[in-house]
This record gives sequence, structure tokens and C-alpha cells, in this order.
Amino acid sequence: MNKRGRLVAFFLIVLLFAGAMGTTVTDITKNINLGLDLQGGFEVLYEVEPVDESQDITRNLMEDTVKILNDRVNGLGISEANINIEGEDRIRVQLAGIEDQSQARDMLATSARLSFRDVNDNKLLDGSDIQEGSARQDFEPDTNAPIVTLKLKDASKFAEVTEQIKNMGEPDNRLVIWMDYQDGDSFAEEVQKEEPKYESAPRVSKIINSSNVQIDGYTIDEAKDLASVINAGSLPVNMTEKYSTSVGAQFGEQALNKTVFAGMIGVGLIFAFMLAVYRFPGVIAVINLSIYIYLILLVFNLMNGVLTLPGIAALILGVGMAVDANVITFERIKEELRAGKSVVAAFKAGTKNSLSTIFDANITTLIAASILFMFGTSSVKGFATMLIVSIVISFITAVFGTRLLLSLWVNTRMLNDKKGWFGVKQDEIADIAASDKEPEATFMNRSWNVVDYRKIFFVASASMIIIGIVSLGFFKLNPGIDFTSGSRIEVLADQTLTTEQVNEHLEILELNAKSIVISGDDNDIAVMRFDKVLSKDNIEEIKSYFYNEYNNEPNVSVVSPIVGEELVKNAIYAVAIASIFMIIYVTLRFEMFFAVTALIALLHDAFFVLVVFSVTRIEFDVTIVAAVLTIVGYSINDTIVTFDRIRENLRKKKRVKTFQELAKVVNQSLVQTFTRSLNTTITTMIAVLAFLFLGAQSITGFALALAVGLLVGTYSSLFLASLLWLVWRGKMIKQKPVVFEKKKRVEGPQV
Repeated sequence: MNKRGRLVAFFLIVLLFAGAMGTTVTDITKNINLGLDLQGGFEVLYEVEPVDESQDITRNLMEDTVKILNDRVNGLGISEANINIEGEDRIRVQLAGIEDQSQARDMLATSARLSFRDVNDNKLLDGSDIQEGSARQDFEPDTNAPIVTLKLKDASKFAEVTEQIKNMGEPDNRLVIWMDYQDGDSFAEEVQKEEPKYESAPRVSKIINSSNVQIDGYTIDEAKDLASVINAGSLPVNMTEKYSTSVGAQFGEQALNKTVFAGMIGVGLIFAFMLAVYRFPGVIAVINLSIYIYLILLVFNLMNGVLTLPGIAALILGVGMAVDANVITFERIKEELRAGKSVVAAFKAGTKNSLSTIFDANITTLIAASILFMFGTSSVKGFATMLIVSIVISFITAVFGTRLLLSLWVNTRMLNDKKGWFGVKQDEIADIAASDKEPEATFMNRSWNVVDYRKIFFVASASMIIIGIVSLGFFKLNPGIDFTSGSRIEVLADQTLTTEQVNEHLEILELNAKSIVISGDDNDIAVMRFDKVLSKDNIEEIKSYFYNEYNNEPNVSVVSPIVGEELVKNAIYAVAIASIFMIIYVTLRFEMFFAVTALIALLHDAFFVLVVFSVTRIEFDVTIVAAVLTIVGYSINDTIVTFDRIRENLRKKKRVKTFQELAKVVNQSLVQTFTRSLNTTITTMIAVLAFLFLGAQSITGFALALAVGLLVGTYSSLFLASLLWLVWRGKMIKQKPVVFEKKKRVEGPQV
């Protein structure tokens, strides 16, 4: 392909993607399903229990239950319901964008086991006697009052029942219609209440030889709901609510707007940084990163995924991590240019040398994301899904996309005399013919001897760990209700709030909060924590009260103790399993000594995230667990990049027999990766800080955990993991010299 052909191909590819993005991105973004936290709605986790001792909870029984719940939800006209089986006896229901949450919740909660009884609570008929799909909302002919009409399968059986009731005489001639009658329920007690549990109790004064039955005492909406529930069928099991959270629509809209704005600012700053630092390759990176974001949205839409607040964070975080692959490639090209190679030769060597680094770094991060997906629930699983998609697509766009577009320009030879376009100054370029000795690695045009200060780094880390242990022992964490059980209410007001005001509201509601925190840009958000699980009646009363006060429906989360215990257990499992898989992978790709020191570094990073949350007293919830696991993946990513450079330099030496020689290799490798580590941290930190300062309130803790993890992860990769490996491996060097065989490469035709 000649020069003109390559340039035409470049602009054709760019224009094709620009056209596709311009014409389809609006439709793609509109069609992406938004989670509860971005449009409001509610989520409930039910524990399924047998109706009686003879019943076994089987997979088929669970699937039948889900089908009935789906039918009920469809009766509400909800198209984006997400109902999943979790484990052996859990069902999670997520309904996003629903207007009347209490109505939907009542429909889901009822088992819908209809029964007809006498005043002594003896069962005479049940749901099996009703024709399927016969329930209808209608109006009573005389009074025009809303009713529910049913059709029985056997009219003669109903005649026998009505005869039996009629013969009981007044005042006992009532046919009591129950929904979800339970042992211990009593008509005699309920009839004295203002709102009895039974549905209706009409008097029977004559024998009714008909299959038609009507139930009265409802509003039109209540009658429609009851008819829909009856037609969907009764649940074959009992369901107990273990966890619930509801998000007001106003909260969702605010979170979406703030997070999208923060994301746009973050991406814009990353683009500006890449252009400023890498010049022409930065332009290529910006093009590919734009394509990367588009492809992620497209794939996520095709997967019919549900985009949550942490999911958007994973997307933008993915941008920062995608930049890493470009930074690694561009830095390797700049190194080759500084060594005196031509642009074509530098491009070839730089892209070849960076491939294994990018591959290893992405695989280890993918391991962490996959473990997070396996053990995560709800929004955490959404975050993990988006992170996995981000990693895969970033690898494709960075390795193939960036290289393809840059190669089209490099191979035209138009850049041969334009090394400045790559961010390399003329006085930095060595004379390749002057010496065959490898130039000393420098950072900011200075030589650095990092390994000589290893004891200082070890003492600093040990001191901080001791301080961290004391801090955790004294302050402990401030766990959210995800881990402690209880209830959490978040109120968004249209005015500035004070703790005294909130306490006055709670006194009216006859509630006593364990803690009240005022936050928000204008102190217009109040978060109340309760150490007890609020009842459904309490929740409805709270929602109604605060909606009337501030015209916004509050967010309410309720967690039972068993769910909190499982979240802690799953988080520990996730970290343990991710660590094991990472050790195996790093051992296979490098050696066991590298794997163990990498594990020490990532545990060091995760520990310091916990310490920061202990000191700041910020609530530690399940999204923070997701952030910690992300840091585990990011930390190992950063460490692998440094280890990969050490391995590469050791291959050049072939065999290292003394500690001094090994120390020199490690020091050179660290200095060579300084710029890459610094630039990657800056770009990823830009995205994270955008969320921290501009994002929604509910993602602040998540962004803080990532920010701390990024800083500590960069430190541990450069000044802890590598130096620990040096000391450990150096002590054994006499018995076991360091040997890394140089890989045999199949060289293609010269460019």
C-alpha cells in the first residue's frame, strides 16, 4: 500500500466510525436499561420457604415462583422487571422506574392463596376451585361500586357451601373470603378491627346455585390489582423479605445527571492530558478511546445489561485503564526513539515489547473483575459486568486499534523527521552509532537510585501498617446497614436541613434514629440510620410523610442480619479466591517469588483503603467492597507492568549471579517504568476525582476508595513489591541464580 493509500485508509476508518457513532449513539444510549439508582424503583430479596413440612424447595418450584411473580409484574405494565433466582432459596426482584412502589410491593408480597371460610375459620373453598384467568375488575350494578368477579369451576359445590353458611343462621351466616390466611388468623378477632386482614365477609341468606362470585370493598385500582394477582395464580411457597431498598425518582434523576456530567469532565480532561503529553500519538489515542466508549455502550446495550451508578463509574474507570495500554505502548516507542532508532524501527520495537505487558496486566485485572461478578449482587454485579466489558474492549482497541491507526501514518514515512510529534526532544535522542552500550535509564533527565532507599520504604510501610492496625482497632469501620442489618432512610429536601429538624420529623413518626448525617451541596440531604428492621407499614408511612413534606420520595433500605453476614463472607471469599488465581497466573507467567510479593502488595493496598475509611468514618457498604476488589485488580495490574520490565531486563542479562547485579537491574526497571506509572495514575485519577468532586452523593465513598487505592497501589508497585522481591530473591541468589531465558521471536519482514 502506497503513502496515499495508507492515508486514505486512515481517514476512511475514522470517518466510518465517526459516522456510525454520530448516527447511532443517541439511540443506543436511549435504549440502555437504567438501574434503580439512576431512575428510581425498588429491589427486594426474598427467602423462599416451604408452605408445609411435606414440601421441598426444588429448582422447578423456584422457577414456577419466578414465573408467577413475572405474571404479576406484567399486570402492572412494567417492562423492565428483573427477577432472578439466587442460590437455592433466594429470589431477587428489581423493578426500575416504577411510579407506585407500594402498590407493586403489595402485589409481590402476597402469596395470593385465596380461600373461602366460615366464621369459625373452617376452609370451604380455595383457589383450586376458581377457573383460571376468570378474575375481573367490574362494578356492582346497583351502587356502581368497584368489585372483583370470579368464576368457580363447579356451581353445585358453591351451592352446597352457601347452603351450609345459610343454615348457620345470623349472625354467623357469613362467607369469609381470605387472601393468604395463616394459622392463628381468626375472623372473630379481625372483624373487630378497622382494617381486617380478610378481603370480604358477605352474609348468605339464600342458596346460590351459580358459578359467579363477587368480592367488594375496594377502590378501582385495588380491584384491578386483586384481579391481576388472582389471575397470575397463588405462589406455591411462602416468601420472607430479607433485604429491600427503594430509590426515589428524584434521587435517581439527580444521580444520573451528576454522574454523566462528572464522566464527561473526566473523559475530557483525560483526552487533554493525552494530547499534551503524547502529541500525535495522543491524537490516535483520543480517536481510539472515543471508539472504545462507543463500543462499550453498544456491547452493553446488545447484552441487555442494566446500567447502574457503579456501572457508569466502571465505564469511566475503564477509560483510565484503557489509557494505560496506550501509555505503555507510547512510552516504549519514546524509549526506542530516545535510543536513536528511526520512527519506523521504534514503532515496531515499541509495539512488540509492550504486548506481553499489556496482556499480563489485563488478564490479572480480568481475574479480579470475574471474581467480583461471581460473588457480587445487584449493582456490584453490574459494576463487575461493565468492568469486564471495559477490559476486553480496551485490550482490543488499544492493541489492535491504536497500532493499526498509528502504523498507517508511521509506514508512510511522513513522520521520519518528526520525532517531536511523539513528545521526544532532540537533545534527548542518543547517537545510536556512538556506543552499543544500553543507555542509563533516567526520569526527568536525572538518574535515580531507588534500591538504595529500600530500607526507608520498608520502615515507612511498616510504620503506616502499625498506625493502621491501631486505627482500625480503636476507631474500627463504620459499617453501613449492608453489614450490620437495620434500616437506612435518605431524604432529599427542597431546603437546607438541620439535625434538629430531622429529629422533629422522627418524633412525629414515633421513630428514634441511631444516627443522623446531614450532607449534600446545600445540606439538603439527611441520612438516618436505624438499628432495627422497619416494617412495611413503617416504610409506607415514612415515604408518605416525607413526600408530603419535601415533594420527594425518600430512599429506604432494609437489611436483615443474615444478608449482612453473607455479604461479609462473600467479600472475604472474593478477595481470597482472586488472590489465589492471581498467584497461580503470576507464578506461571513469571515465578513464585514474583507472585508472593505481588500478593503482599495488593493486600497492603486493600488494607490502607480500610484504614482511610476507619479514620474518616465514611460508611463502609457493599459498593466499597467492589472498590476494594477493583483496587486489588488495579494494583496487580500496576505491579505486573513493573515486574514485566524486570523480567525483560533479566532476559537481556540471561543469568544474574550477584545481589549487586540484580539490584542494578531492578533499579533500572523501576526508573524505566516511572513515567508510565505516573501518567497512568494521573489519567485514571482524573476520572476518579471527577466522580469524587462532581459525581452523585451516593458514589462519593466509592470514588474515595478508588482514589486512595490508586495512590497506594502506585506506591506499592514501585517502592514495595519490586524491592521486596529484590531482597527476598537476592538472599537466595547464590544458591539459585536468577535465570530468565530470552524468548525466541519469529521476526517478520523488515518494515
